[in-house]
Amino acid sequence: MTNISERLAELQEESAVMIVLYDQDDRVQYTNAAFRSTFALEPDETPTWAELMRRNTKAGRGTIIRTTDFEAWLMSAQSRRGKLPFRAFEMDVVDGRWFWMTETVQRDGWMLCMASDITHMKASQRDLRQDRDFALRASQTDELTCISNRRFMMAALENMIARQETSALSGCICIVDLDFFKRINDNFGHQVGDQVLIDFARRVQPVIRRRDSFGRIGGEEFMLVFPDTTLEQGERIIDRVLELVRIAHPLPALPGFSYTCSAGLAELKPGDTVQQLYARADEALYIAKQSGRDRLKIAA
Repeated sequence: MTNISERLAELQEESAVMIVLYDQDDRVQYTNAAFRSTFALEPDETPTWAELMRRNTKAGRGTIIRTTDFEAWLMSAQSRRGKLPFRAFEMDVVDGRWFWMTETVQRDGWMLCMASDITHMKASQRDLRQDRDFALRASQTDELTCISNRRFMMAALENMIARQETSALSGCICIVDLDFFKRINDNFGHQVGDQVLIDFARRVQPVIRRRDSFGRIGGEEFMLVFPDTTLEQGERIIDRVLELVRIAHPLPALPGFSYTCSAGLAELKPGDTVQQLYARADEALYIAKQSGRDRLKIAA
């Protein structure tokens, strides 16, 4: 068995296929030589995926990222990354190579990524597939905030419920609403309102775990889906969100401006449908608003 393990380790290190393993916090824990060469990584380095993307983009290495706003791209990518047990997509890198990338995610959040060189495939085929992938991302992304949209979030919710019978932990969802948002629009204009929505999205995304889903489901309303998560764990995350929003001053031209949000959290129960779980979280949100806003309420 030892010889097999050693041989496997040698083959992984020498393989032309890029291999990288991320932990539940999206931090690099293993890479082979092919991956390290492409992404300018030393053997003992353990950056997060976001740190690696930011560093390589700044240095003009690694993945080609076609955007004029890197942080918006990063948030959009994180809203889809690691949310499914398996995902495959194409990726091109600065040196001209083209890769087929797969993501395999364990229930505890660890993720194995492997990328095979498909540069030999016809460029015309690549263009068609790239257009398809772009259209798919657009259909799942909120145009203003760059996080997931309602369609993606409802699919994530359905997926969590479908996994209920095989999961040791049930999971929970939270619906969050920005307080007095109409007043913000009326007093400062819709452009300021848009800035507040974007600020909220950018504050929440770094707080959640990679396996969690976060998206805008309409107007000033957002939803978080926490698979394989206890109510207590979900409560701690939302308490952190509320605190980050309370101390936010997102408008440089209006340094005294601040805002808050209210949240309703509900735990998945055996036999729940999407509508039942959503309704309990929505009712908890209503109670939070009726109780004075800027707080979290948990569904009974």
